[in-house]
Amino acid sequence: MVDLNIRVAGEAGQGIETAGEVITEAFARTGLHVFATKSYMSRIRGGLNWYDIRISDKALYAGKTKADLLLSLTAEGLRDLAGRSDASSLLVCDSEAAGDLSGCVELEIAGAAREAAGSPVMANMVAAGVVFGVLSCDLTPLLDQVNESFGSRGEDIVSQNRACAEKGAELAREYSLDRPLPPASDAPGCICSGTEGVALGAAVAGVKFASGYPMTPATGVLTYLAAHAHDYGIVVEQAEDELAAINMVCGAAYAGACALTATSGGGFALMTEGLSLSGMLELPLLIVLGQRPGPATGLPTRTAQQDLRLAINGGHGEFPRAVFAPGTPEEAFHLTRKALEVAHRYQVPSILMTDQFLADQVRNTAPLDASSNPIDRCIETSPPSNYRRYEMTASGVSPRAVPGGDALVKVDSDEHDAEGHITEDLEVRVEQQDKRMRKEKGLLEEWQKPVRYGPVDSDEVFVVWGSTYGPCREAVDILNGSGRRTAMIHFPQVWPLDAAGARAAIRGRAASWPRITCIEGNATAQLAAVLKEKRIIAAHESILKYNGMPLTAEEIAAAARNGKKSERSDAKR
Repeated sequence: MVDLNIRVAGEAGQGIETAGEVITEAFARTGLHVFATKSYMSRIRGGLNWYDIRISDKALYAGKTKADLLLSLTAEGLRDLAGRSDASSLLVCDSEAAGDLSGCVELEIAGAAREAAGSPVMANMVAAGVVFGVLSCDLTPLLDQVNESFGSRGEDIVSQNRACAEKGAELAREYSLDRPLPPASDAPGCICSGTEGVALGAAVAGVKFASGYPMTPATGVLTYLAAHAHDYGIVVEQAEDELAAINMVCGAAYAGACALTATSGGGFALMTEGLSLSGMLELPLLIVLGQRPGPATGLPTRTAQQDLRLAINGGHGEFPRAVFAPGTPEEAFHLTRKALEVAHRYQVPSILMTDQFLADQVRNTAPLDASSNPIDRCIETSPPSNYRRYEMTASGVSPRAVPGGDALVKVDSDEHDAEGHITEDLEVRVEQQDKRMRKEKGLLEEWQKPVRYGPVDSDEVFVVWGSTYGPCREAVDILNGSGRRTAMIHFPQVWPLDAAGARAAIRGRAASWPRITCIEGNATAQLAAVLKEKRIIAAHESILKYNGMPLTAEEIAAAARNGKKSERSDAKR
């Protein structure tokens, strides 16, 4: 396996993300496997941002700590990130920003942009050309991608960006990275981010209304749906706050629409009253919860897995819900549909948990079917004359009609009887609460089973959920390559949990219980605590990281080998 990690750094406002996206798309065109991630500060301009593009001839699932090629448009980027390289890495910096830096190749990147396009603004495309030049790559895929990325902005912009890319490759022609370039493989040419997976999955499944208040990292779901609203017939509303957003979604669901909202932890906290309302009204809706480090605003552009307890327990009172946690962009696409199907089949809220790492990661994905394929909203099209919205049923699921049709639909946020009338009859209260909670049996019957990777009779098992899937999968390969017998169990659905099924998945076919290590992006091992409460696991160890950066396979493998706690809240055991 040939594996290279390219890191392009600079300030917000210098087009680092654009350069990273163009480079990633260009490498994907060549048949390489790609995995891209980005790190950015909570600033409109300035600060330190970087974009990693990892390329290989084998499938990739995570980022890497170290860069083989570090190209920075600022001295700060080189100073701060040089420690994430090694002796074999090539460090490149714009000569106008290098100052007194030593040990790096200085290239006139901004100067080349001025010469080719009349402005240093396009230095990012010069940097893209430098990457291809240093790696001695054919420039055609990069130029083709420039055509596609900037084509809508006119011929002049396209030609200027092409000229900058060509100038960058020319600048780098006398330098080379002393590492082989991965050979072309059979990687899918299609790439997808976690955000795109969620949003496309929702659009295809028939979401017709989306409302939310912008909040990193969930905003991308709303902007994607807005950009494709005409294609799928979606109404997207930017609400004045999260309370309005969740109540709009409740109203849309009451009217029969397939609806969602997207938010982060702080916004979800504001939505919990509306979440409880959906529980009492038995409304199907989807909340996309993009996690980031808290408490409060915390680190708004970093990643975390700190809201599992909030998702499972948020809201006053008791009511059933389903909580999903995809690990890859492709799984995000499929689980978004599953979350909507479950919500409508059982008339409960579904919560789909992502985070900044999953939302922003980009990797090769088999083409996702973008054709409209709406879910069954499970609506009574011919309700009886004696229709009662909250009819008692063995499954807990009452017939659902929509207002404006043949049935009189009565709902209320207070406790109510079968017809929807407010009641304080305590026996009716118990009957209705028991009816609502009976839905959990059906939810468990449709539980998404854990996904195993690695030997079925392993000596040790990593237990993960959500975005830790990729780094842990690669860590399993690293450890098994050194002679260990390690497996991974990934929970794509974290609530409700089938205790017997989960225990069987973790144990596999081992003669005795394996060594269990729960790997999470939080400080308190939240999934581990939930699994212990459900008596799914007992003794376990943890590898935790909560400094705002995603886990890497190298960190997990190292922590598993030596069991030492690292410094600065990095991966620890």
